[in-house]
Amino acid sequence: MTGLAVRCRRVLHIYRADGGDVVALSGVDLDIAAGEKLALVGPSGSGKSTLIALLSGLMRPSAGQVRIGPVDIGRVSDAELARMRGTDLGVVLQGARRNLLPYASVLSNIWLAQRRAAQVRPADVERPERILSLLGLVGMGHRRVRDLPPGAAQRVAIAVGVAASPGLLLIDEPTSRLDREARDEVLDALDTINRERGTTIVAVTHDPDVGARLGRAVTIRDGRVGAEGREGREFAVVASDGTVQLPPEVLENVPPGTLLVVEQTDGRLSLLIE
Repeated sequence: MTGLAVRCRRVLHIYRADGGDVVALSGVDLDIAAGEKLALVGPSGSGKSTLIALLSGLMRPSAGQVRIGPVDIGRVSDAELARMRGTDLGVVLQGARRNLLPYASVLSNIWLAQRRAAQVRPADVERPERILSLLGLVGMGHRRVRDLPPGAAQRVAIAVGVAASPGLLLIDEPTSRLDREARDEVLDALDTINRERGTTIVAVTHDPDVGARLGRAVTIRDGRVGAEGREGREFAVVASDGTVQLPPEVLENVPPGTLLVVEQTDGRLSLLIE
């Protein structure tokens, strides 16, 4: 299975509420290459989980464009979105057991996740035993989910997420509440899926170490892309409207309303306080 690319342009999402509308995303621009691994990091309420919900087709953007491969999520029918979630998109919700039937075996959970894909493109669906091997779960197929330790349950949730051989795997907090050993096992599993299948992986996380391990980390702050980390370096990101979010440590000394002079010299930009 080939990974799917992701493209977001000026994505806006508003939650309607009795007490007033809440803007969760306010102009997100983001490109993710097919086969890339990316972490969405940021504080609670920054918009990370909303963005994952839009990428998975569980919600539609209020404005802007979300494109998964060749498909504009905002323009397809509900039936097409349902088909994509059963074939092209793998979604793992926060909390491993929310994705699983606790009374059923590991193999049964995987079989259930494969049903739609097996009807649409059976040649691409791998045997459940192969998926278990891929994730280091050999010998656990007949165990009931409710009897698994947390780290193994999270890997089974990922196994269910990739059961249909999706081109895009979306995971919300894959290492939450896991000890270091279990966390590393989960991250190793994601590395294997990406390497063996070329699956594009997008994970929401509060853990900067997880972001560093995935290789590319995009910080969501106040509903927008605030910064991006690559190979240990952090960069500010210019949005499509020309705006740039300054790092929080800079904003401590540069309050809103401060006048800045922008100078460009020999390929370098400088911001000077007026």
